[in-house]
Amino acid sequence: MEFLCYHRDRTGSLALRDELLEAHWAYMDDYAKELIARGPTLSDDGGTPTGSVHIVDLPDVAAARAFAFDEPNYQAGVYRDVLLRRWQNLLGRTMWDFPGGRTGGDRYLIIGLGAGEPADTTPPSLPDDLIAYGPLLADDGSTWLGTAALLRAPDPDAARAILTPDRYATVEVHNWKFGGRS
Repeated sequence: MEFLCYHRDRTGSLALRDELLEAHWAYMDDYAKELIARGPTLSDDGGTPTGSVHIVDLPDVAAARAFAFDEPNYQAGVYRDVLLRRWQNLLGRTMWDFPGGRTGGDRYLIIGLGAGEPADTTPPSLPDDLIAYGPLLADDGSTWLGTAALLRAPDPDAARAILTPDRYATVEVHNWKFGGRS
């Protein structure tokens, strides 16, 4: 089962986040084979972390909850909240398979939260720009709750435009970069 986990930083937690960087990476190293994508979201100027996204393939919901809530930054209070949803990898690859590589161009995390009839169930035709793409699902794996993507785009508006705007209660756009050890 695939899951999207988005930890949002608590205001004023940057020093603690920096202090725990090696503990965070070591924790994620234990999940290296299960990770589909990972990396920090960043402030508008791209300089300050605002959160941490992980897309991971785990056996069940209980394992996903343990992954999200046992994470050292969460345990220490770096994060203010956690979005944890089942997710489906419609591209069938990891971020490390992305042909655009780790750098080059602006990259974004897009989260569209909705309800009702599923929308955007087919990835947009952006073979050189989509890093990860798929629906957000309830724990049952069948109820559609939205769509999430990682992509390269010229600006936040272009990133937002990959989703059908009137099908979502809210669409979040976050600066994002490839995470993990270089």
